[in-house]
Amino acid sequence: MAANYSNTSNRREHVKVTTNSQPGFLERLSETSGGMFVGLVTFLLSFYLIFTNEGRALKTATALAEGLSLVVSPDSIHSVAPENEGRLVHIIGALRTSKLLSDPNYGVHIPAVKLRRHVEMYQWVETEESRDYTEDGQAKTERKYSYNPEWRSEIVNSRNFDREIGHKNPSAMAVESFTATAPFVQIGRFFLSAGLIDKVDNFKPLSLSKLEDPHVDIIRRGDYFYHSENPKYPEVGDVRVSFSYAGLSSDDPDLGPAHVVTVIARQRGDQLVPYSTKSGDTLLLLHHGDVSAEEVFLREQKSNSMKTWGLRAAGWMAMFMGLNLMTRILYTLGHQEAHLASRRTWSRQLLHDNTQ
Repeated sequence: MAANYSNTSNRREHVKVTTNSQPGFLERLSETSGGMFVGLVTFLLSFYLIFTNEGRALKTATALAEGLSLVVSPDSIHSVAPENEGRLVHIIGALRTSKLLSDPNYGVHIPAVKLRRHVEMYQWVETEESRDYTEDGQAKTERKYSYNPEWRSEIVNSRNFDREIGHKNPSAMAVESFTATAPFVQIGRFFLSAGLIDKVDNFKPLSLSKLEDPHVDIIRRGDYFYHSENPKYPEVGDVRVSFSYAGLSSDDPDLGPAHVVTVIARQRGDQLVPYSTKSGDTLLLLHHGDVSAEEVFLREQKSNSMKTWGLRAAGWMAMFMGLNLMTRILYTLGHQEAHLASRRTWSRQLLHDNTQ
C-alpha cells in the first residue's frame, strides 16, 4: 500500500494503492452463481413490472374517462348545492386558511397552506475516484480521496470516511428542518381533504430581506439565517436556515394574490373528498391555476400515458439486462470450460510425447 496526503486551502486529498488478489475457484463459482441468480430474478421481475403496469394504465384510463363523463361544475363556490351531494365536482378558486403559519424562532409568519424550514450544515464531504491497472504482473487499484466542506441538508457520517482524522463532522444538527401544514384549507365554502392538501406542493423561496436578526447569535445574510460567527467564512458545524412556502392563502403586497387552484373531487357536504369510480380507482385531482374540467382530464391522460411508457421502457430494460447478464455468464462458463479442455488435451499430448 502506498499513500500520500496534501492540503490546499479547504480541499484535502490523499491516494491509496492496493494490490488485488486473484480470485480462486470457489470465489469465481460463487460469483457466477450469484450473477446467474441476479440475472434470472431481474428477468422475472421485468415480466411482473410490464404486466402490472398495463393493468394500472388501463384502470387509470378507464377511471379518467368515467370521471370526464360525470363531472359537474357548481354555479358558485360560495354555497354548497345539495343536488351535487355525492357527485364529482369541478371547483376553481383561491386557497384560504384559518390562521398564519409561523416559525417564531426566526420571526417568520405567512398566510399559506405550507411553510417549510430548510436547514443545512457545513460539513466535510468525501469524494472517491478509482482506477484499476496492472503493474509487475499484479492487479492494483488506485483510489483517490478528496475532502471538501459543503452545505448539506443531511448529516454526512464522517466515521465512514477513509480518513476521518481532520475531517470529523458533528453527529447532529442544532436546528432541524420541518414543514408546517395548515389544518384547514378552503376554496370558497368547501374544505379540502388531507389528500388534496398534500397535493399543494408549489413551493417558492421566501424572501427574508425585510426580517431582522431574531437573536444575537443568528445572522441574516440574503435569504438565509446563519448560526455562524462569520457567514462569509463558515466553519464545519455551522448551520444556515432558509424558508419556502406553498399555496399562498391571502393577498399579500409583497408575495402577490392568493394562489388559485382547480380541484376535481367528490362533494360530501362542504368537504371535497376522493371519488370512487366503477373501475375501482379513485379520483382526487388538484391542478394549479384556473383550468377547465376537460383540460384537467386531458393532462391526467397525458400523465398516465407518459408514466405507462416510462414503466414499459423500465420493464424492457430490466428484461434486456437480465438476459444479457445470463448470456454473458453462460458464455464465460463455456469459454472457461473450452480453455480447460484444451489444457487437458495439451497435457495429455505432452505426457504421451514424454513417454515415447
